[in-house]
Formats: sequence, structure tokens, C-alpha cells
Amino acid sequence: MIDSGTSITVSLVDHYDTQAIVDLYRAGGWWQDDYDPSEIPRLIKGSFAFAVAIETTSNRAVGMGRVLSDGVSDAYIQDLVILPAFRGRSIGKKIVSLLVKHCTKAGLSWIGLIAEPDSEEFYLPLGFERMTGHVPMIYRGED
Repeated sequence: MIDSGTSITVSLVDHYDTQAIVDLYRAGGWWQDDYDPSEIPRLIKGSFAFAVAIETTSNRAVGMGRVLSDGVSDAYIQDLVILPAFRGRSIGKKIVSLLVKHCTKAGLSWIGLIAEPDSEEFYLPLGFERMTGHVPMIYRGED
């Protein structure tokens, strides 16, 4: 059990420990065994913004999120994950708020994301709403 008094800091980073980020991707269910961990530094550098939540006592990464954008028009928040033992402590809200602030400060007003099923209630108080008339899609190859 994690002490609720534990201090968490959330910061934008341009590099971070590769294994810690891999562990967070695993916690989100997004890491595949054939992925190359050596690509993590490039993934972080290639993001418009990359935020890491750190538990200050242990200096352990407990959450992350990032933004993809050209820095001119649209921005997309993705890869938001908090380690299960640290959920329910507003860490995700701190990460999203920092990412949104970074985007709006850069002049980006269209900020989107694709929410996991049943996570709408998390995003609504942060200013997000369902985009009626739109369907998220993914490329799976041509016929």
C-alpha cells in the first residue's frame, strides 16, 4: 500500500530513464515484447511534450503522458498511464493539466485525445467532451 502523504511531482522532460518508461507502458498494457526499448529516447524527443510523475521519496516514475503535435495547429494527448498502486490520487489530472497548459501556452487550442472505454468521467472535469459525429480509426493496412 502506498502512503497517501507521499509527494508526487509532475514535470515535462526531454529525456528519462528508458526502463522506467517501458515499465509505465507495460502498466498501461501498451508494451509488446518485440518493441525496442532503445527507441524510448527518440519517442520522448519526438513528442511535443512528455510529462513524467515522480514519487519524490523513491524518485520512482509512477505516471506519464505525452502530446503529439506540429506545434502550430492540433495537439493529441496520448499514453496517459498511472501505476495501479498510485491511481486515485489525482496524478493523472496533474499530468493532463500540465500537458494542456503547455499546449495552450504554445497557442494550440485544438487538443484531442482518444479515451479508453469507461474513462470519459475522468476527462470531463478537465475540459474535454465527446466529439459527436467523429469515429476514431486506426490504420491496419490496405486490402
